[in-house]
Amino acid sequence: MRTERIVLHFPKELADKPVIVNLVKKFNLDFNILKATITPDAEGVMVLEITGEDNKFSEGIEYLKELGVSIQPLSKDVIWLEDKCVHCGYCVSYCPTKALNRDEKTLTVSFDSQKCTACGICVEICPYSAMEMKIFV
Repeated sequence: MRTERIVLHFPKELADKPVIVNLVKKFNLDFNILKATITPDAEGVMVLEITGEDNKFSEGIEYLKELGVSIQPLSKDVIWLEDKCVHCGYCVSYCPTKALNRDEKTLTVSFDSQKCTACGICVEICPYSAMEMKIFV
């Protein structure tokens, strides 16, 4: 069994097509939509968590690529700039998935990209600009 969080960039020609439902029907994959911006006649962006058997997962990803959907891992979209972080911990209380955490002994902040859903709250509230969002670039 394989689970990955990925970002899909849809060309405008696919904005009104049942692309994601085919992942379920054709490849028996489960998905959870973490974030989506789909507009008719414009590029769409969707952040998904996809789960399925290894071979079906690979077949589903290949199906998306053949349609012209570009795919990238979610971890490339939210970046923690540790050199800018002063470990104030302000972001920790706002992070809904606990991807940002603070060690109570050392008072240092850490970032777990596997827990991150790219909601963007940390990017907006960090007073030191230590978080960057790369989804819509």
